[in-house]
Amino acid sequence: MPANHVAENVLGTIGTVCWTIQLLPQIWYSYRMKSTEGLSEYLVLTWGIAGAFLGTYAVVQNLNIPLILQPQLFAVLSFVSWAQCQYYSHKRSKATAIAMYIAAVTIFAGFEAGMIYAIFPSYRAGNMAPIEFFGIFSAILISGALLPQYYEIYKYKEVIGISVMFMAVDLMGTTTCCFIPTLHPHRGRIVPCGSLALWG
Repeated sequence: MPANHVAENVLGTIGTVCWTIQLLPQIWYSYRMKSTEGLSEYLVLTWGIAGAFLGTYAVVQNLNIPLILQPQLFAVLSFVSWAQCQYYSHKRSKATAIAMYIAAVTIFAGFEAGMIYAIFPSYRAGNMAPIEFFGIFSAILISGALLPQYYEIYKYKEVIGISVMFMAVDLMGTTTCCFIPTLHPHRGRIVPCGSLALWG
């Protein structure tokens, strides 16, 4: 239905904007404080990895452009935050942190490109199992990545090192994207709505 297609693109755009800029407050906060204490490096690293799986899921199904761009930008910014953890928490040199960032982005960009070419023929032939695996696994990674952050909160007995704006924008983006599957009966069914419950 045309109305659903328009709504899908609108919600996809809103969700993309939220999920893209959500990490900017956190990156700025870490930079301003010169510290990533209290922020789990495994949270942002896992989110970066999940972006490659979610990106494969979106590209192979040829979802709307915002939903294709979102995982790519999300992964890039997640790796930026992870590189900050290497620099501030692990006291690695700036050159080393940058090199680790470039390596992570290169490896998982290559992985995503390879997976797209590998599973597209089977998807086109009607085999949905591989692409559904990528969608489900990305949702598990994104939601499960919050668990190490809970450990950080438990360890410090308080929430530190986390931007409140970061959490608010993430929740807004997740909530928006959770409505998209109701508008498209055949694709884009898997979104990481589980993170709503975990953030709460």
